[in-house]
Amino acid sequence: MDQECVSLLPRVCEVLADSSKSLPDDTSLEKLLDWFTEAGRSLLETCPCLLDFVSTVVNNTDSDPSVISFTLRLSGLLTATEDGFKKLQERSVLDLVFNFQRWQEAGLWEDPCIRIGWIQGLRGTLQHPKALSFFVQSDFIKPLLQLQTDSSLFVASAANHMLAHILLFFQPVSPAGSNGIHKKDQYAERTYSGIKTAITLDSDPALTTETNAKYTAVVVAISEYLKESLVPKEKTKLHQSLQILKLLALLLAQARPPLRDTLLRTVADSLEELVTAGYSQLTLPLMDVILAANSSSGPDECVARLLSSMLNANKPADLIHAAAAYLRRGRLDAVHTAQAARILLLPIDIITGQTLLGTDTTADEHRVLMVEQLKNKTSCVSMICVCLTNTPHITLVPPDVLLTCHPAFVVLAVLSLLRICSGDSSSSPTGCREVYRNVIGSGKVQKCALEALTALSSSPGAKDKMNEVFTLLIQYLDNPDSDPTVIHKSYKALIKWLSVCTDVSSITDQLRQDLIRVVQKRVCDMRWEVRDSTVEFLGQLAGVQVFLKSAEEEACRASEALLGGCSTTPLLREALQDPESYVRASATSALAQTLSHSWQQGAALTQEETEIVNRLLEILSEDTEGFARRAVVQYFIAWFSSRSSHKHPSSSLLMNSVHSVISKGSVDLDWEVKVHTLQLAELLLDETFSGHQGYKKGSDTDPASLHPYGVVSDQAYTLHTHNLQRTNMEGSDSAGALSNLVEQGVFSALLSGLVDCDRPVGLKACRLLITVRETVCPLPLDATAAMATVTCELPGWGWGQEIRNILGRKKNNQTKEADIVVDSGEDGEVGEVGASESGDGLCVSVCDALSCLQLDETLDVLTQSSDHVHNSLLSLLQDILTSNAAHTHSDREQGEEVIVDCY
Repeated sequence: MDQECVSLLPRVCEVLADSSKSLPDDTSLEKLLDWFTEAGRSLLETCPCLLDFVSTVVNNTDSDPSVISFTLRLSGLLTATEDGFKKLQERSVLDLVFNFQRWQEAGLWEDPCIRIGWIQGLRGTLQHPKALSFFVQSDFIKPLLQLQTDSSLFVASAANHMLAHILLFFQPVSPAGSNGIHKKDQYAERTYSGIKTAITLDSDPALTTETNAKYTAVVVAISEYLKESLVPKEKTKLHQSLQILKLLALLLAQARPPLRDTLLRTVADSLEELVTAGYSQLTLPLMDVILAANSSSGPDECVARLLSSMLNANKPADLIHAAAAYLRRGRLDAVHTAQAARILLLPIDIITGQTLLGTDTTADEHRVLMVEQLKNKTSCVSMICVCLTNTPHITLVPPDVLLTCHPAFVVLAVLSLLRICSGDSSSSPTGCREVYRNVIGSGKVQKCALEALTALSSSPGAKDKMNEVFTLLIQYLDNPDSDPTVIHKSYKALIKWLSVCTDVSSITDQLRQDLIRVVQKRVCDMRWEVRDSTVEFLGQLAGVQVFLKSAEEEACRASEALLGGCSTTPLLREALQDPESYVRASATSALAQTLSHSWQQGAALTQEETEIVNRLLEILSEDTEGFARRAVVQYFIAWFSSRSSHKHPSSSLLMNSVHSVISKGSVDLDWEVKVHTLQLAELLLDETFSGHQGYKKGSDTDPASLHPYGVVSDQAYTLHTHNLQRTNMEGSDSAGALSNLVEQGVFSALLSGLVDCDRPVGLKACRLLITVRETVCPLPLDATAAMATVTCELPGWGWGQEIRNILGRKKNNQTKEADIVVDSGEDGEVGEVGASESGDGLCVSVCDALSCLQLDETLDVLTQSSDHVHNSLLSLLQDILTSNAAHTHSDREQGEEVIVDCY
């Protein structure tokens, strides 16, 4: 904390402690607490006035509840260290701060913010053994347990977290040492991510013994509470059981053996009672608890019994959810894995009539109840979707565990279910008719089944069913009743299967013809979402490598193998005229993917490709939507990156187009278009300076340095420099290269980007300019003389005017070379470095400009957070004082509002 903040803090504390004054915005207290938290353990040493502030507030029960709550939490921060704890104790403040009875008598305890402040303050304090002794001696465990069922969900949740913190933070070191510490449960880690690592209490044996005794008393109280609260006395209290189960899942996952065994032993009977009661709402939380215990301990008879009970539940829906949870998160054993897999396959077996379970008698026990449940449409759809989501997990079960169900059978069952959904009842002659009619036309089941089919492509043995999958997906694409999402997922599944099953020799000519017909039909669909998915599919298809006969033969693109003589380029070119901007953008991206192969091979441009380039430049100039314009710039980035040689005839069209793209893209209104344009300019820099010893390729490849809303290209474009001559550039060669960049508009784009109002644009441009400066400025004297002749024209408006002013201000701060001209304009414009008039513009030396633009200082500003000035502790303290002064000013105008900018 800097000295200016420290000097303001006493006045701020005085304002906050004054009960006659109120803050216009109490979020400033939250922000202030955040800053104090960041200050760390030295807070009291740096700001001793906080001790007086706490004492003043807690002794005045008339203070604003939000200020009291803030003070309670601040006290937790101050007492998190033993020194701070001792100081508050010596001032007799600690007992007053956390004396909840005192707050009750003052009528303040009814306010939830006081209760949550009390909990969070205590949690902050409980970071060392002395605090635990204070907690036990004050008998705070009783009110804390009462708050577990508080009417405020926020208070109850905070109290729940507090119990977990106490148990885990102070638990004794396991006798097993580090081996007793197990992997954290993912669910628990997600839910209680704020709990810190436990401390080790082994430095002082006497202290350890005393602390362990107090800790044991707390554990007993909490364990008994958990045991009694687990089973609801009435059905309306299920939310309490749910909260306790969440807490137990955390504790059993993260507790070390002594605590874990104690907890499990204490609540075992209550858990069994809860499992037997069969509350559907508690199925998944119960499984979380059981699986946490199962994964954190060795073989345990109690845990195995609970798991078996859950996998033999009488309610089919509960059974399905329990089996799915086990396969996703359990520490798998052969018996329970096979049981869970069969449970999840049973509904699919019933609907499709596919033989997935063989003669398994366990499944027969559940079949009757399952059929009855599936006759209800809502339950049927929900259960089938859960089963489908978990089919990929089932196919990964070892064959010796699930003998009767080969992954290929699961694929066939999913295909059969998809046919039933589309109305083909003949595909399930042995299925239950009363059940499968519930899934006919169900979009939800179709989507889940298509997602499952996509995931099943990687299953062992699934490749053998490629033809059946291909046939079904084409039928879905051709079905007039398929909604856009179903069509999109069908395309996605087709791409995934082709990328995994690369041998397409088994696909018949008829299927290829059907695919061509469907694509030609869907690219003209009335729904733009379908057209968009179709052009995306065509682009992705061009990127998949397949084999027509065998793996020994040369691979070809899937679009060539499957669409044959039907060229996709005309379809995509037509899509560039689509009225929907998303489709135009997708068509542009798909064209880049389709043509990349010919670019890499150096094939001559066709007339059609030339016309495509002209159309893309029109989109960049005239399209009103940013999506399409972004895609156009990325098209040229991909082309520039993929070309095999800069000496190829097509390079002239490319370079001319690149000049147009840079000049138009750098002045676009969309900041992402401008950033993509700078990426294209960077490729030109890479090519130009690739042989220069001082050039460092890639100005901002470090992800940590990127601004949070900066653009990161979906594709990492790699410059193909294997055919480019790499030499050391000197003198006139460097000047010629730099002059060429100026002619291409690269420097105009970089300079305009430097003063752009969008920070990602300025950041990218500044880094590139620094890279160029470091490359061309350290040249020998003879080279520097040649470089000085390279100039760039600055327009007399917009960005050119801003650059002129920057250079002029730099000149006015220097007293050196006589060739610096000072020319004051009407709007305060000043002279520029190395400048000469040229029509309406002004030519400046590139090297002089790079030296005088203060790029390093600009980079420092651009890399700071956008709120580095306003969102600071100093600004916050000033806001609090200003708002207080405004509120107390007698001459303040009626209705005038004070804005606190802490958020």
